[in-house]
Amino acid sequence: MSRYLLIQALVLSANLCSYAQEHKTNQSEQRESITTTDTVKTKKGEILAEVMITASARKVPVNVGKSNIKPLDLPQSVAVINQSTLQNQQIANMTDILKNTNGVYIMGNTGGFQEEIASRGYAMGSSNTFKNGVRYFNGMPTETSGIEKVEFLKGSAAILFGNVTAGGVLNIITKKPRFEFGADAGITAGSFDTYKTTFDVYGGIGKGKTMAFRMNGSNTQANSFRIGVSSESKYVNPSFLINFNDRTSLLIEADYQKDFRTADFGAGIINYELVDLPRSRFVGVSWAYNKAEQASLTTTLKHDFNENWNINFINSFRYYKTDLFANTRPNAVLSSPANAAPILSVDANGNWKRGLQRSEAKDNYWLQEVNVKGNFKTWNVSHQLLVGIDTDTYKTTTLASVYKNPLPLKNYANEYDTINIFTTDLSTARNDVPNMDKNTLTTAPIKRVGAYIQDLIHFNQHFKALLGVRYSYQDTENEVYTFAATNPTPRAEKTVVTNQYDDAFSPRIGLIFQPNAKQSVFASYSNSFVPNTGLDYETKAALKPSTIHQYEIGSKNELFHDRLYANLTLYQIENNNLAQNSLIDANFRELAGGTKSKGVEIDIVAYPVKGLSVMAGYSFTEIKYTASNIFIVGSSILYMPKNTANLNFNYNFDKGKLKGLNLGLINSYIGARYAGRSTNLITSNDPRKPVALPDYFQNDFTLGYKINQITLRGKMSNIFNVLSYNVHDDNSVNPIAPTNYSVSLNYTF
Repeated sequence: MSRYLLIQALVLSANLCSYAQEHKTNQSEQRESITTTDTVKTKKGEILAEVMITASARKVPVNVGKSNIKPLDLPQSVAVINQSTLQNQQIANMTDILKNTNGVYIMGNTGGFQEEIASRGYAMGSSNTFKNGVRYFNGMPTETSGIEKVEFLKGSAAILFGNVTAGGVLNIITKKPRFEFGADAGITAGSFDTYKTTFDVYGGIGKGKTMAFRMNGSNTQANSFRIGVSSESKYVNPSFLINFNDRTSLLIEADYQKDFRTADFGAGIINYELVDLPRSRFVGVSWAYNKAEQASLTTTLKHDFNENWNINFINSFRYYKTDLFANTRPNAVLSSPANAAPILSVDANGNWKRGLQRSEAKDNYWLQEVNVKGNFKTWNVSHQLLVGIDTDTYKTTTLASVYKNPLPLKNYANEYDTINIFTTDLSTARNDVPNMDKNTLTTAPIKRVGAYIQDLIHFNQHFKALLGVRYSYQDTENEVYTFAATNPTPRAEKTVVTNQYDDAFSPRIGLIFQPNAKQSVFASYSNSFVPNTGLDYETKAALKPSTIHQYEIGSKNELFHDRLYANLTLYQIENNNLAQNSLIDANFRELAGGTKSKGVEIDIVAYPVKGLSVMAGYSFTEIKYTASNIFIVGSSILYMPKNTANLNFNYNFDKGKLKGLNLGLINSYIGARYAGRSTNLITSNDPRKPVALPDYFQNDFTLGYKINQITLRGKMSNIFNVLSYNVHDDNSVNPIAPTNYSVSLNYTF
């Protein structure tokens, strides 16, 4: 605890300094990603010139990198989806975004409300997803109308963010204030009674225009190809910028989303094979829902001491709450006696005893972060230095309730009713909303502190090195209260209390060779850590974190006068101390397992002729158990496709009779993969086995036409009506949407 207080004191003392955000950096990044005509202005808003922006967003440093390192100088794979791609492809959700990446993909869609992301064989939870550099809760749909661009930093990012999954991090950049006035209003209609309205307005404030604002938002209502499933989502994203002077500024950003939708866990599986049901058939209880609400407020204060040194301070608060009330997931385990086969809830003939579940969660999250960046020389060696301290705190509370059927012969079991997933007419099934009994209340406060230093060393024009290290400390507490049945109301009694303290060093070493200004070859090593729960069998103390090692080599190339960007990356990720249950005493755990992920990624962006852009990529990923006392050594980790690929075209007519017309074709491929559950070697007669999911291609077509201030867009998705599934474990099997369309109309003021 003393180490936590010491570093916390350093953060608080750093707050006494002056910080600010320089607006011209944000403006530059916006313009480079849009590629259009714009005006160059002074800090006071005076117009100097009108220019055509042609610089590629591929050369702009990624915000998630924190230190303004150009992609060519970064010994790590980076992918950026810019504003023009988001608009032309009419991106509506995270699944659409990931059609432009390879090695990053959707691994599941739990309940129809959470697009679960994975990269390089590792799931990317909320610790790996960021909005404007601050962690956000990804357990609800991501609204895309307020996004300026999306960044993916593949591989380890532990030096910058602490205990993040080894596969990489995702950072969403929202739309920023602008000094010139502008506004946009739009309406979208589509398949399944989908209707969406959007607005975006921005401009300067006052004569001197030292202040600017932006406000954008949306409202979406939709049914679904799943009969009986619907959703409604509201979103607003205001921001405000103050330039105190040429060196100091403050950016204030808020973000709010409220989402309500039918919880849909699909039809499950039978005998660990996909169930042949009509894609439109929904078999959950008619009143099932998932409510989610998330709000955040972030201030970024930056001050430039001079042209080489600056300091910034980020202070952020995020809040979310969720309320899931629905049927239990198909194939949920109703009972599992020791050393016996689990009893699954969907029979071979399709009979399903539907139970109920309710979980209400609330989370408060605070972040404070200070970064000092500077460029300097020691003799003839140039340095690009980053020094930072961050501290974040979670306070999460989860209330779980259970259903106890009071009818005779039910013995208060969690059995709501019985249906047949093949034949039952759900309009005649039970549809009342019963009372639930409070079961457990879990509080899980987490405190994390980190200090890091990183230096990009330029030895000469050909050789560079990126060196850095981070120290992280984490305090995890967990208290479980069980509700006892007392009259007149249940009373919560504390039954479980655990405290765990983890710390780790995360180094990073990268070597870069650049034969010329357009090519780069790199090799890097980094590691990250994952905190573990439970007690170690040998020491009877808290189990130590697992350390994950990552090795990466690659080549980045800017060819033919920036008409072709071609990157090749090879990587290997090793976890040689994976936590698993002890074979001697199931009450303890041990670092007895191991996994290895290895793969190759190819990224291509090309502009072969004027108006035509091509984005293409391929990835191969193989992740297996290298050691285990529970699972088969050599077996593959589930949900992860070995092969993914994309090939996307966009053509914009900028002259002649077709001027303003935009055509696009989006092609994505997800290779064969396995879902379900791996066979457990220590459970007798374990029926669990992986569920084979076939590979599939998906093709989308986009059309846009702009005339004066009006833009009309249309999109046809899944043109060939391909059927595939997103699967979470063996109990949330959700088919992808069939062929569908959308049409939108936007007016720019």
